[in-house]
Amino acid sequence: TMTFRKYISIKELKSNWFLVSFLIFFTACNQNEPELIMKKDLDYPNTKKIEFSDTYFDTEIKDPYRWLEDDLSEETESWVKEQNKVTFNYLDQIPFKEKIENIIEDLWNYEKYSSPFKEGNYIYFYKNDGLQNQSVIYRKKGEEGETEVFLDPNKFSEDGSDSLAGISFSSDGSLAAYAISEDGSDWRKIYIIDVETKEQIENPIIDVKFSGISWKGNEGFFYSSYVKPKGSELSAKTDSHRLFFHKINTNQSEDLVIFGDKEEEKRRYVGGYVTEDDKYLIIQGANSTSGNDLYLIELESDDKELVQILSDMSSDTYLLNNIGSTLYLSTNRGAPNQKIVKVNANKPTEENWIDLIPETENVLSPSTGAGFIFAEYMIDANSTVFQYDFDGKLIREIKLPGIGSSGAISGKRNDQELYFTFTNYITPPSIYKLDPKSGDTNIYKLSLSQFKPEEYVSNQYFFKSKDGTDIPITITHKKGIELDGNNPTILYGYGGFNISLTPQYSITSSAWLEMGGIYAVANLRGGGEYGKDWHLAGTKQNKQNVFDDFIYAAKYLKDNGYTSKEKLAIMGRSNGGLLVGAVMTQKPDIAQVALPGVGVLDMLRYHKFTAGAGWAYDYGTSDESKEMFEYLLGYSPLHNINEGVNYPATLVTTGDHDDRVVPAHSFKFAAELQSKHRGSNPVLIRIEVDAGHGAGTPTSKLIEQFADIYAFTLFNMGYEEIN
Repeated sequence: TMTFRKYISIKELKSNWFLVSFLIFFTACNQNEPELIMKKDLDYPNTKKIEFSDTYFDTEIKDPYRWLEDDLSEETESWVKEQNKVTFNYLDQIPFKEKIENIIEDLWNYEKYSSPFKEGNYIYFYKNDGLQNQSVIYRKKGEEGETEVFLDPNKFSEDGSDSLAGISFSSDGSLAAYAISEDGSDWRKIYIIDVETKEQIENPIIDVKFSGISWKGNEGFFYSSYVKPKGSELSAKTDSHRLFFHKINTNQSEDLVIFGDKEEEKRRYVGGYVTEDDKYLIIQGANSTSGNDLYLIELESDDKELVQILSDMSSDTYLLNNIGSTLYLSTNRGAPNQKIVKVNANKPTEENWIDLIPETENVLSPSTGAGFIFAEYMIDANSTVFQYDFDGKLIREIKLPGIGSSGAISGKRNDQELYFTFTNYITPPSIYKLDPKSGDTNIYKLSLSQFKPEEYVSNQYFFKSKDGTDIPITITHKKGIELDGNNPTILYGYGGFNISLTPQYSITSSAWLEMGGIYAVANLRGGGEYGKDWHLAGTKQNKQNVFDDFIYAAKYLKDNGYTSKEKLAIMGRSNGGLLVGAVMTQKPDIAQVALPGVGVLDMLRYHKFTAGAGWAYDYGTSDESKEMFEYLLGYSPLHNINEGVNYPATLVTTGDHDDRVVPAHSFKFAAELQSKHRGSNPVLIRIEVDAGHGAGTPTSKLIEQFADIYAFTLFNMGYEEIN
């Protein structure tokens, strides 16, 4: 629980000189009371403005902070340092920040395991002792074998900022290729090692981005990358992806371009993966985050002909598995909620497809293992799983431990047992073993978390959005709270890119719950919770639906006594950062605190950086039409900050090595907000140095980040202590 002591406003202080004198004396005598209790207005760094503008369809748009887009300049580096100085000075004065950090650290400090997986002669698994910055890969020969460390990513860098970004084993398990991300960047290096000796066998493959690693036997592997851009590799546009084949013990300069080199093959995203039997290479090409074309190459043939399965990008279609020359595809082509079809690889085009598992009213996410198909259906964002054979015959429903999210039940064709995780907002993930022949499930590894689910409740409700659409919201909190509108609450949302927010346990969220907070997650349109139609209802000129859904989620929480404006924080990351930025500029009085993380905040220029143009399926671009430009301008967070408005207390967060959503979005938004905001609420930006969009962030940095975020949030809700 938290002790509430209302702060005296600046206005009240000015009206009572006696009270001011007393408080100055009291503060001087009590060093535990931070200066910020007295003075919430801050001396922000002076961010220079330049004369710069762009013209869109005869409309001039000024961009005075364009210089902050240059992440290589000393001027930008200096600005980052000055902003961080102000931000961390503020955060470090919050009296209970260290206590929050200790709460998060205590909840984090337990052994965590992944499901085991078999490669060659070994069983591998990931394990984190508790507070290790990165999880370690261990292995053993058989269930009773002696466990040893195989690969320790904590040794990649001293501060844990370099992380393992994927590993793939050759067909017989004798070789492994693993990717490293440095300082959180999306650019990777791939190292190849001998599994028995763990020794590196050749120079690393460099300049790899948005890539899997898929082996062809033991001969070599396929990977994807762009031509390295001129200028900044962290912000320059990358839009011509290519698929390569690297043969072991040859130079990278000799790697073959398999797809993407010819003009007709140019794609913004290209991926290639080999079927488990090494028979086919499947190639996916895409120009946006939705929709792809599909090809195959029969690897055993002499001519290696590129065969087209799908010629357009109006659907999301991928190979689920194959049995010999029969391909099993998962697709939303003509089936917004996804279905499974089969087709002969010799005649793989759409007119030859045969429905195997038809579309239902619920969204399908299939996987395979042990010779079966596992059809996971999302029902109001929760998992239900059915087991089928490859003839499409229903075998059984897989019994799950409760209502929540099941990890994909997957494995190799000849696996005798399969594993999956189960979790929800108050259940730390445990690992279950499935006997695919009998359908029996048993606990393989229970979570060792000290969090006590029995002390909390997590329920799903529905509310009506502005246009009457029913929107799900899951609200989690300690049992027995009073619905008196006085509970500190975080409302989290995303709403984009067909991504579904399913119930997942989070250590950082559980820390918020343990401190007495409410954590609410709204399943907004633009996501994938109810299929393609739900996604499209939150894209392009329907994007306002997403913001309205979030605004009405906040209204639902207030109307039902969970919280009030003074005790509400709105939070989101990436596309969710856009969500927070748009909502706080449209409704500045919606919440006390706004937490936009690594957000897409300049909607007129997002497509000019790295692979941002690929997001146009969801957003549209300012270049494509006057109507689209005007729509984007109407909600772009950067362009809708008004002079003299009292915005919520805002903590913008980003990483200086974020090359997914470049930090210039956050830099420009924070500068504009600091310039125009009026009122006592602080507007700060926290810039993590040597960090990217989020994946692979070391444990130590995550704990510090969330301690800062929660301390900022509670302090600006009026809390002086936490118990």
